[in-house]
Amino acid sequence: MTLKTLFAGACALVLANPAFAEIIITDAYARSSGPAAKAGAAFMVIENTGDEDDRLIAVSSDVAVRVELHTHKDMGEGVMRMMEVKEGFAVPAGGTHALQRGGDHVMFMGLKGPMAQGDTVSVTLTFEKAGEMVVDIPVDLERKPMHGMGHGMGHGMGATN
Repeated sequence: MTLKTLFAGACALVLANPAFAEIIITDAYARSSGPAAKAGAAFMVIENTGDEDDRLIAVSSDVAVRVELHTHKDMGEGVMRMMEVKEGFAVPAGGTHALQRGGDHVMFMGLKGPMAQGDTVSVTLTFEKAGEMVVDIPVDLERKPMHGMGHGMGHGMGATN
């Protein structure tokens, strides 16, 4: 094989690969309602700096028996219902998707132990295109709703396929 053939093959391979989504997680925190709580949640801002739309399709963690992607749905007459979102959350190219209190979030059901202020929860986010990303999320029981959302707290991470 000549150097020219090898170079041509490498160029073809590079050009054949589409631009991938590049995911950054910021402003992540987890919480439960108290030491005896059986459920908790995690919130974050998911930023896609890539040129291709992506979708958060699954989540897992050892902190709870079940971990799911959830949202709140208005059932009318002032009733809000929390429900699993099996199709996941779209993260547009060049855009963000906020997981926040009262909206889309990661739900921990059947917590295996208490979530204490200052602890860290390891969560694996699975994206349709970017693949799996392990994020260490700090437990913040003192944060008020919407506090600091979108300002980044230095928790940015890249995908670890």
